[in-house]
Amino acid sequence: MQRILDQLSSVFVKLTPMAVLDILVVSLFIYIFIINIRGRRAAQIASGMLILLCAYLASVWLQLELLRTLLATLAPYSAFAIIVMFQSEIRRVLARIGRTRIFTFGGRLQRRETAEEILMALNYLTQHRIGALIVVERDIGLKTFVETGVNLDARLSRDLLLSIFYPGGALHDGAAIVQGDRIAAAACFLPLSMNPARLGHLGTRHRAAIGITEETDSLAIVVSEETGHISLCAFGEIQHGVSIEYVEDQITKHLSQPLAPPISENSQMEIRRS
Repeated sequence: MQRILDQLSSVFVKLTPMAVLDILVVSLFIYIFIINIRGRRAAQIASGMLILLCAYLASVWLQLELLRTLLATLAPYSAFAIIVMFQSEIRRVLARIGRTRIFTFGGRLQRRETAEEILMALNYLTQHRIGALIVVERDIGLKTFVETGVNLDARLSRDLLLSIFYPGGALHDGAAIVQGDRIAAAACFLPLSMNPARLGHLGTRHRAAIGITEETDSLAIVVSEETGHISLCAFGEIQHGVSIEYVEDQITKHLSQPLAPPISENSQMEIRRS
């Protein structure tokens, strides 16, 4: 017992304020990584790697030389495997770190008239059940995705949005990307969410809206052409059946202050009633 107490006291002696800070920073990175892979295919891969690690420790403890040698041979290549398998999660973590205001230089919608133009277009689109996907840029630039569509660089207006998403039009498919008070491009291709929990019941437009918000801090607004309902995407999460008033509130927050993560599933019924 005394030996254990001596070992614990030696550990606490070495636990300097800088060591505590070091532990907290590493814990924060691990927490962010876990949050980003939760509910995704990468979580299953991480579980598999953890099982292999446990198998290696067990082989050392039980002196299973063949298994230990095999796992030890594969270990040097694990770093490359992690980069390949978790590339999207690593990119997402780095993007979230870069959202800090110290490192962001992107323009932001300043005038309320711009938000009102989007809301007036949404009101018409929902009433006539016209499918649409509008992505509003925030701090992380969307130039990569702008280049996949038709360059417009035109003043944002209700009429222009309705012209873009007019059924049968050349720009109807794809997303319209809003930068500042201008529509940068239309018919843009966005990355589709690969979250297995959403692949079965969501269409391409909704998966694209989730996908772009998984990789950036943008706000994506989807109008379903089947039901006319509005869905809102932020931080890789989607809220279905939201009201125009709720969209207005979220756009205002998106343009003026840090966005809070989307509400929980239990609270979405209140939004549908509004």
